[in-house]
Amino acid sequence: MKAAVKDVMTTRVIWVRKNASFKEMAAALRGHRVSAFPVLDEHDRVIGVVSEADLLAKVAALDSEPGVLTGIRRQREQDKARGVTAGDLMTHSPVTVAPDDTVEHAARLMSQRMLKRLPVVDANGHLVGIISRTDVLAIFDRSGQDIRKEIITDVMQNEFLIDPKKYKLTVKDGVVTLSGVPETPELGRDLVQRIWHVQGVVAVRDRLAYPPPDRDDVPSMPPRFPAG
Repeated sequence: MKAAVKDVMTTRVIWVRKNASFKEMAAALRGHRVSAFPVLDEHDRVIGVVSEADLLAKVAALDSEPGVLTGIRRQREQDKARGVTAGDLMTHSPVTVAPDDTVEHAARLMSQRMLKRLPVVDANGHLVGIISRTDVLAIFDRSGQDIRKEIITDVMQNEFLIDPKKYKLTVKDGVVTLSGVPETPELGRDLVQRIWHVQGVVAVRDRLAYPPPDRDDVPSMPPRFPAG
């Protein structure tokens, strides 16, 4: 079973309004030990995200020589350096996820966008939680017994319609070791690939004894004729 964002997200979220001051945001980041928080409009919909990096842009600007900032930063960074409220500093059109999205989907977005956390919103854009990198890693806390049961029941029996007793399956620290003789090389490769996608699996050690390919699939050699 795929874990959903709602299963691992944090529901107590630190957030600010669009008109929150720089001082308020700096105090919230420091006081609550978070690296970013959502910005909400008057209808509690997520309209942006303010991060430590956004606030640091302003702090760095205070230490810059006049005229230097204009030459070395893009216009967007200049605007943030001059900003005094959450609306000025926030990243617009933030990347969000829904409560029913899979944890893998959230992890993929974090990796692709290099984000540490994502606001979780409902169908109307209202904030319902936040998911962090630490929350995503919670899926690897699954016990070996749970992982093994899912592989045997859901993968082998229900999806592949094969007898698990024909295989030896062990799970330790999230590492799956699979041995046995699959009916075809294709079945063996597909089974291993599917096991990789079971939540909590860290690695799969393929110890299958693959049968030789069907003779009908082996291309015949062209006839050789003696020289001369």
